[in-house]
Amino acid sequence: MTSTQGQPGEATEGTARSSGALRVRQLLPKRQSVDLVEVLTRLSSAPAVAPFDPSRTEFVADLSRRLGRRGRGLPETQALAFWMRKAALHRLEGSFSELGSEQIVLMPRGTVFHIPPANVDTLFVYSWVLSTLVGNRNIVRLSSRATEQSNLIIDTISDVLVDHPAVVGSFTMLTYDHDEAVTAMISADCDVRVIWGGDATIQRIRSIPIPPHANELVFADRFSMAAIGTRAYQGLPAQERNRLAELFFSDAYWFDQLGCSSARLLLWVGADDPRTSATDFYDRVRAVVRNNGYTVDTSVAIAKPTQAYRTMIDAEVSGYSARDNTLAVLEMASFPDVRGEFCGAGLFYQVHVPDLAAIVPD
Repeated sequence: MTSTQGQPGEATEGTARSSGALRVRQLLPKRQSVDLVEVLTRLSSAPAVAPFDPSRTEFVADLSRRLGRRGRGLPETQALAFWMRKAALHRLEGSFSELGSEQIVLMPRGTVFHIPPANVDTLFVYSWVLSTLVGNRNIVRLSSRATEQSNLIIDTISDVLVDHPAVVGSFTMLTYDHDEAVTAMISADCDVRVIWGGDATIQRIRSIPIPPHANELVFADRFSMAAIGTRAYQGLPAQERNRLAELFFSDAYWFDQLGCSSARLLLWVGADDPRTSATDFYDRVRAVVRNNGYTVDTSVAIAKPTQAYRTMIDAEVSGYSARDNTLAVLEMASFPDVRGEFCGAGLFYQVHVPDLAAIVPD
């Protein structure tokens, strides 16, 4: 998508300027083009509600039930629905209530502006639901790169809203180009801004001011690594090795290996040569990937070898294995810097270390 940089009134997919108005594409409560000023005015007039008001908890519980039914076959959506179930909301309310005291009054902050990442389809819901439950008004900026899963979630929210009119005026979800004028207008009207993304994204958005009274929460890029003891793996029976491969798949492949908990670096630890164990392990992971029906989009299938070849040029790579599009392994000669841009979808950096102390910086 291109930024809106043309004559007045020129439109793009997500943002348009016409007669001085700033228009954006609204996804919820209703899919339509809207005037941003009108949206902010409407939202500011929404009535305040107490944390865990029944109108909010019943809405979230209903959303949980419907997503649970519609999201079969989508593990991330199923996990989201489970997290929002009524019993979980009761426990969350209890934990929240314990934060209050005679000296501490629990109340909403006001309007929260959420800027979630584009690489995790369900993350925007977690941020929005938590803020909704404690009584805030919410503005969520969503990526224009819609997926089957994100569309399913948005459509389900839209359907659930029909039975919960009290929630309709409390939030909006928008999509627009990387247009600082839009972000600045929303930021000027918020009481909390929540930013997810890489260092450059966070720095760019933080340069846009928020009101003096407003708070800001930032969640920078994070990644995980996994460590397997070579000798311990060699001692596992086949059933336990299969179970380990299943657990690794759940950790690494959900969110296309782009979540904070998704391992992109795998350490084989110990004095023994790990090559035989590693081959056995990856064969079992491939079987789990195949059994779960995991597939890779064409764009990612192209990006994965591109990133691998770039790594071979820029870093010390001693081997590369890619039997198919779902799992590729770069064997590193030294501990790599795996931060920054990453394609995910089953690309792993592998390192052999004598012990875990070897990864501690000097």
